[in-house]
Amino acid sequence: METFGRKPGPLSLSALLVAAGLGFLGGVVGASVVRQSGGDTLPLLGGSTPEQSSPRASGPTSDPIADVVERVNPAVVSVIVTKDLPKLEEVFLEPFGRPFFGPSPFRLRLRRPSGETEKQEVGGGTGFVVSADGLILTNRHVVADTEAEYTVVLNTGEKVPARVLARDPALDLAVLRVDKRGLPTIPFGDSSAIRVGQTVIAIGNALGEFRNTVSVGVISGLGRQITAGNQTTGQTEVLDHVIQTDAAINPGNSGGPLLNLRGEAIGINTAIAGGAENIGFAIPSTEASRVLADVRAHGRIVRPFVGIRYIVITPAIAKANDLPVDHGALVLQGGEDEHAVIPRSPADRAGIQERDIILEFDGQRIDEQHSLASLIRQKKVGDRVRLKVLSRGQEKTVEVVLSEAR
Repeated sequence: METFGRKPGPLSLSALLVAAGLGFLGGVVGASVVRQSGGDTLPLLGGSTPEQSSPRASGPTSDPIADVVERVNPAVVSVIVTKDLPKLEEVFLEPFGRPFFGPSPFRLRLRRPSGETEKQEVGGGTGFVVSADGLILTNRHVVADTEAEYTVVLNTGEKVPARVLARDPALDLAVLRVDKRGLPTIPFGDSSAIRVGQTVIAIGNALGEFRNTVSVGVISGLGRQITAGNQTTGQTEVLDHVIQTDAAINPGNSGGPLLNLRGEAIGINTAIAGGAENIGFAIPSTEASRVLADVRAHGRIVRPFVGIRYIVITPAIAKANDLPVDHGALVLQGGEDEHAVIPRSPADRAGIQERDIILEFDGQRIDEQHSLASLIRQKKVGDRVRLKVLSRGQEKTVEVVLSEAR
C-alpha cells in the first residue's frame, strides 16, 4: 500500500468519517477527521445515462424515491461493534476515616475496575447486502478493531453474528459475512456514468440509533480528494476520486449505500465535512465492485503496490519547497521509523530513492487529477509498469513489477 505524507500548507475543510462510537454524554462521536487536500480536482467521472425511476413509479400516487427506498431497505443493515471491557464497581472512600455512628458526610463515591470484564457496545455503522449468501459491504473504519466482535442487525430486527472477511489496505472498505441465505441485495450501479446534479438517496444507521434513516440530495461534485486522519491513532490516508453529495449523512451512516433512482448503489457513504452543512463523501461503486470481486475470487482483497511513501506535488508545494517540477509524487520518509522506500519492494528493486520524483506511471502524468494511488489501483498484481523518475536532476525510466500489498 502506498502511504501519503502530510501535505504542507493550509487545509480548508475538516470533516468526520461517519462511524458511530459510544462516547461522552451518551452520544455519538466520529472516529476520524478528514480534510480536503488543497484544491478540488475537476470532475473525472465522465459519461452519463438518463436516470430511470422504479418500474412502480407509474401511477398518479406513486413516488419514485419512496418506491426505491421500499425496494432496497430490506438489504440495508446496521453494524454493531461490541468488545470485552473492564466491568466497573462502585466503592466509597472515607477521606477522614469511618465515623462511629452512620456514614460520613464527606465520603466519596468512586468507580473502579472490578477485575471482571463484560461485553459493551462501543460503536456502530451501516452496511448493505451485496450477495444473497451473506456478503455485506461496509467501511473499513467501522470494523477496524480486530479485537472487537461484530453483529449485523437486519431490517427485520434480527441480530446475526458477523465476521470480517477482508479489510481493504488501500481504501476505506471492508467485507463482512453472515451465515444467512436468501437475503435481499442491492446491485451496484455504474459510478463512472453519474452526473453532477442528479438525485441520490442515502440510507444509514444515523447516530448509531436510528436504523435505516433515509435522506435525499444530489451529486454535488465528482473526483474529490480528501485526507482522512484518525484522531485516536494519528494515522492518515488519502481517499481520491470520491463523490460529494448534499444528501444528509450523519455519524453512524458509514458503510451505507448512496443510491440512484434505479435503486443501485453508486457509492458507499464514508465521510462528512465538519463545520459545514450538507457536504458528504462516498467511495465510488466501481472501487467497491473490484473489492467484492477480489473477495469472491481470492477470499481477500488483492491490491498491487509500488512500495513508497510520498506526497503529491502541486504548484504551491513546488514553489514553497523550491522543487524543479510542479507535478508528480515526491518520495519522502514518513514517521521516524517509516522508510521512504519500503525494503524489498518493487520500488526498492528498481533503485528508487528518497527525494526522487515519480513523474509518470505507465505513460500517464501524475498530478492532482491523476494520483499515483488511483493509477496503481487500475493495475493488477504482476503487471509490469514503466515509471518516469526525476532522480538527482536526471530523468530516467525504470520498469517495476507490481507486487501485492500486505
